[in-house]
Amino acid sequence: MTGSRRLLLVLGAVALSSPALASAELARSRNCTACHHAERRVIGPTYTAIAGRYADDAGAAERLAGRIIAGGGGNWGQTPMPAQPAVTREEAETLARWILSHR
Repeated sequence: MTGSRRLLLVLGAVALSSPALASAELARSRNCTACHHAERRVIGPTYTAIAGRYADDAGAAERLAGRIIAGGGGNWGQTPMPAQPAVTREEAETLARWILSHR
């Protein structure tokens, strides 16, 4: 293996090990970005608004992970969030913690 190829592999591993980068990629791969954005309202609330609402809630990550998988409605207006059954519990918890980090 060449030095430059080894360097690329190491840099890729470091990037994926960063929770913020890995979670942003996870959000894109699970199509969260079709309805949500960090600071601009699309269809659903912004990640920043979600993080602000649940800033003092110790159980928020677990509850949000459940909502990511099961969907829900009425918390942010009339538009319901569709269920995301293809998202694993681990992925949902990673996404929830990442969303909550947008304070």
